[in-house]
Amino acid sequence: MPAASSERALFLDRDGVINVDHGYVHTPEKFELIDGIGEVMQHFARAGYLLIIVTNQAGIARGYYTEEEFLRFDAWMRGELNRLLAVTIARTYYAPHHPEGVVDRFRGESDLRKPNPGMLLAAARDFSLNLGRSVLLGDKESDVVAGKKAGVGLNVLYAACGAPAQTIADRVVLSVSEIIDVRPT
Repeated sequence: MPAASSERALFLDRDGVINVDHGYVHTPEKFELIDGIGEVMQHFARAGYLLIIVTNQAGIARGYYTEEEFLRFDAWMRGELNRLLAVTIARTYYAPHHPEGVVDRFRGESDLRKPNPGMLLAAARDFSLNLGRSVLLGDKESDVVAGKKAGVGLNVLYAACGAPAQTIADRVVLSVSEIIDVRPT
């Protein structure tokens, strides 16, 4: 059996964590960074974490934009993050499926779509990650559920509008920059 990896990641949801969720953001004109997320990404990158985006993209299944449009936008966004913040996103994992999709190929459930852990598990395989030493930052309970199912060591819920009455998150932050002070156990 191979030795456990020491490689760790900061998993970031996209809409609502990296950028303001204006609803199915897929063009540069609608892209607006969340206050403080740049410093968070820089901090974790300096600490040796890989930065990995894990994002449900139901807009593809719903026909609001194509997979190709999403991929072009993702490449642009990752380039902008590198240019503006000097951070590198190791990879973006996305789930284009939705049970109510109108695009046949993406209609239905998928192991990738959060709250399922498929994107996180794929990243762990692809990068030989130690999920127990990794951190997930999401803005929905489904993000946290996926992290817990995958075995991510610290699952943080960003609750910009106030802490929820119930959550399975390990920590709730009201500002993304608060995550700088938290570490996996």
